[in-house]
Amino acid sequence: MDGHLGPGHGHAPGRDHGRGHAADAVRSRLVLVALLNGGFVAVEVVGGLAFGSLALLADAAHMASDAGGLILALVAQTLVLRPPSGRHTYGLVRSEVLAAQANGLLTGAAGLWVMVEAVGRLSQAPATEGLGVTLVALVGLAINLISVRLLFSLRHHNLNLRGAFLHMAADSAGSVAAIVAGLAALVGSAYWVDPVASILIGVLVVWSAWGLLRATTHVLLEGAPGHLDRDQLTAAVLEVPTVVDVHHLHLWFLASDSVALSAHVVLDGEPTLHEAQVVGGRIRELLHERFAIEHATLELECHRCEPPAGVAEMNHHAGRA
Repeated sequence: MDGHLGPGHGHAPGRDHGRGHAADAVRSRLVLVALLNGGFVAVEVVGGLAFGSLALLADAAHMASDAGGLILALVAQTLVLRPPSGRHTYGLVRSEVLAAQANGLLTGAAGLWVMVEAVGRLSQAPATEGLGVTLVALVGLAINLISVRLLFSLRHHNLNLRGAFLHMAADSAGSVAAIVAGLAALVGSAYWVDPVASILIGVLVVWSAWGLLRATTHVLLEGAPGHLDRDQLTAAVLEVPTVVDVHHLHLWFLASDSVALSAHVVLDGEPTLHEAQVVGGRIRELLHERFAIEHATLELECHRCEPPAGVAEMNHHAGRA
């Protein structure tokens, strides 16, 4: 007897309902943060040009990329709510990962542009209006801190929101660097601090973008979640009565906040289909409660399956090679 439980059987109850509430909860905050940052970009651009500060222009470029990323985040939060269809049987849950990756690319490009421009100014830093730069940067810092506060409680929901939070935090550091550059120009006419501060902002931006790109690429390549151990999962499933073996266990991300599992589970004796389904239900409940795995596809068997002779021979030759 072999019993197969497909993705529909392994789907956690209330998942789509929970996603709807989560998306509704964050949308208003994302809109507010996007408006705050998008509106201040124009102020920083005007201030950077008027006061001759590359640090302000660098921070403006970063805030502009963040505003674009927040718009992508809003679109992704809407797409996540779409129900599964014949073409997308899991819905569009990975849209938030794609949005986070686009956000990382956008922000990384802005950071590289800032560094190139700053290096060009190191040899002959132009004079900057220290007081104006400082005042504009102080307002920018206030907006960044408000944005960080609004997104702080949402940063662990998924990669999309994590990216938005990290970029706001990096923007805060960028505003501090701009304030330092303004004060240096105001107090000591140290105009070289402005391009140096811009380079530091650029490095910070690229570093945060790189971390986000690595995380999103890992999800899109269906890499295994780093917080789950296959041996622990196998041991937990073996604790379920009548389970004697677990093999072909695979783990991957459906989205940054949703883990999927597939496994072959060998049961003792020759259980009926109903009995096997009862055991499968227990396994799925255990996986959800103990490991937060919401999608489990289980192949229930009464003896360990073996690959076809041709496949076994190919694996043997591949191992020798």
